[in-house]
This record gives sequence, structure tokens and C-alpha cells, in this order.
Amino acid sequence: MGSRREENDNMGRRRLTREEQIKRRRVIEARRKKRRRKRIVVSIITVIIALILGGLLYAYSFISGLKTNNLGTGIPPASKNDPINILVLGMDIGDTDNQGNKSIRRSDTIMVLNYNPNTKKVHLVSIPRDTLIEVDAYLDTGEYQRYWKINAAYVLGGEEEVITQVESLLDIDINYIVEVDYNAFRSIVDAIGGVEMTIEQDMYYDDDAQDLHINFKAGETVLLDGKKAEEFFRWRKNNDGTGLANGDLDRIKNQQLFMNKLADKVLSPSIIFKAPKILKAISDNVETNIPAKDLVSLGMKIIRLKTSDIIMTTLQGEPQYIYGESFLVADREYNRDLINSLNAEDPSSANNITSIKREDLKVIVLNGTKIDGLASTARDKLLAVGYENVEVGNTTEAVKKSVIQTNNKDLKDLLKKDIDIEKFDKISKSEYKDYDIVILLGEDYNLFN
Repeated sequence: MGSRREENDNMGRRRLTREEQIKRRRVIEARRKKRRRKRIVVSIITVIIALILGGLLYAYSFISGLKTNNLGTGIPPASKNDPINILVLGMDIGDTDNQGNKSIRRSDTIMVLNYNPNTKKVHLVSIPRDTLIEVDAYLDTGEYQRYWKINAAYVLGGEEEVITQVESLLDIDINYIVEVDYNAFRSIVDAIGGVEMTIEQDMYYDDDAQDLHINFKAGETVLLDGKKAEEFFRWRKNNDGTGLANGDLDRIKNQQLFMNKLADKVLSPSIIFKAPKILKAISDNVETNIPAKDLVSLGMKIIRLKTSDIIMTTLQGEPQYIYGESFLVADREYNRDLINSLNAEDPSSANNITSIKREDLKVIVLNGTKIDGLASTARDKLLAVGYENVEVGNTTEAVKKSVIQTNNKDLKDLLKKDIDIEKFDKISKSEYKDYDIVILLGEDYNLFN
């Protein structure tokens, strides 16, 4: 990391002096005071429950009693037809001996909850914590650094820096902010009555510094109470180093599985009998800048949605090493449909953000040329963007023009982004009927696409 001390970075930009850094910090503080954002100490679970239960008539009295602690009135709310964007941060515990110092905590989970009144959909976007951001800053050692992972943004500039980076990545305006307090997370999940999950792989991990101890066995079905839900939500690897092949990206998938199970439970009619306990837990643990009447109004809209109207996606990017450290570099073009779907200007883009998941698709790539390894190269590209079940093979006849075969027309827009082949057709041979996608590589296929 010492090589970052050069006067100019590798992109030719001048690094800031200490005086400029101090000035920048003052600007951040000024912006923070001007916007007077209220801080919300609550989990994503709290937000969803509050929105769903907000439509209950007696919820208003609970919600009106949420603590504000003179945190200000917040930024102006979105206009009637604009999307509402809520930034959700799941904070780690930081230093167990100094938990009151939030400046040393990192955001363990970053999500944006978007409600678009034009599409009438809720969109939950997860941002991998290894996503690259650029911030001119000095380490405690005095060493200059420009490239950071987004989970360090809170340490660098508080909630204001996280907001700035997320707004830039997704091209949106954040209207409200939510900070996960794991004590609140646990109390809300307990109030719901827990969430039942089937554990797909062994999870064994201990972190004494954060008082975190995880112990789940593959194949067992567990009713996760608040404490166990937190453990499931945070797990990435085991004590012996085994675990999720794609690290944080796979952890996000686990979190989304949990969120789906949670949504099923809170949308069930029986949840109304637990409403008083849930709302009490919310009022005891939540500080919010969402006015009670607006929360109820939004809840009335969301309570009418079906589970199919709740979309969960992840910001996509390409893994890269910069100065020997691994980052996920977000690709704006690749995320175009996702970004457009979050904005009222192009609500039709939401049609391209479907429930189709790359990891669920069965794919076979067939080499129809004499170029060795062509199918394997194409497979590697598909694996890099999230496909998990990709086989390779060879055709029995030479292929001149590459073609993608699929019987699902909804896959075309996705495939056009993922592999540079223009021709589409239906799957023609019965031996491939069990595949969702068959890719025939011909002489026109560019190895370097």
C-alpha cells in the first residue's frame, strides 16, 4: 500500500495536501449540518415491517412515538411521483471495548430500498462491501490513499460519505438513511417469532473481538431467532478458511434468501396478531427521519404489493487487483437496467430487472470451431458474471455463425449483455431440452470479446 504515496496516482490525478484534506473534511461537516439528516438506528427488517404494518390504523400511535433526539428534520421528501430511496447500512460492532465510538465502525451490509410509484415495485439493491470507491484520505500513519472499499466510507466521512458514494454508484438521490443496530435487528426478528431457514452448507466461525460465534450444520432446518439470524446474515467463511467461493457476493445471496423468507412471513395474515409486540420493538429501537404520516402512507402502498413485486438485485462489477488489494469495480454499462429502474424517468427499465437469477440457469457452451479452449474461455466469462451451472463441449459439425439457443424469450435481454452474440434461436435438439441456454460458438466468435 506504500506505493500510494506518489504525488500523482496511476490515473494522473494529483493527491490532496493535508491542508486540502482538512478543508474537505470541513466541507463534509458543513454539508452534514446543512442537510441535517436524522440518523435511523434500525435494521432493514425494521424498515420492511414498519412499511408493511404502517397501514394498520393503530400503528400510527406507535410510529409517532419513535425517538428523534433532536436530530433535525431531514432533507425534503421525494415529490409525489419520484422514487423514494432509503439507504440501509448494517454496521459492524467496531471495537467491543469502545462501542460508543461509531467513527471506527464499518458498514458490514449496504442496501438501498427503492419504492417507485410508477412501477409500484419495491427494489432492494445490495452493494458488495468490496466495491471500489475513490476518496482522497490519509491513514493514521500519515500515508496517502485514494482507493478504498465502500465499507470503509463510513470511517472516512460518516454517513455523508456513504451517501455520496452510493448516490454516485446508482445515480439516485437518497431520501432517508437507516443504520442497522444489531441489537435492534435481534429484537425485531424475535418479535416476529423468528424465520425458518434450511442451511445449505456448514457454517462454523468464531470472532472473539466482535463476540460473534456461528455454528450451523448443512441440511438442517433452523428457526432463526434474532441472535441466530444475525449470525446467518453475517457469515462468509469458516474457521479453517473454507466457505463461500465468491465471498461477499455469495453472502449477499444468503441475505436475500433470508429476506425472501422474511417477506413471506410478514406478508402472511397471521402477522397481525404479533403487531403490538413488533411495533413496541420498533418504537424502542428506532430513530427515524421519516415522518409518521409518510411512513403510514408508504406502508399503505406497499401492503398492497405481492411478493413478486419485491425485486432483489446486486450491483454487478468486475474483480480487479489495485496495488495488490482485491476490489469489485462496478460497471455502469452492465448495471444500466438496474440504475434506470431506480429512476422515475425510465420506469420501463424495471421490466428488464426480473426474478431470473443467473445462478439458477443451466447452460452448455459448444465449440463449433477448430480453436482449442474456445468454449472454456466463454464459460469463464459467464462464471465471472454470476452463472454457476455452465458445461462445455464440442459440436459434431462445424459452425460458421455463433448462435444462442433458448426457449425462454425473457432471457434474451440478459444474454445480450452477458455474451457478445447477436443471433438467437430456439433449442433445436432434444438432447439439450434440459438446458435453459445452449451457446454454439462459430468461426465468427471473437476470443477477445
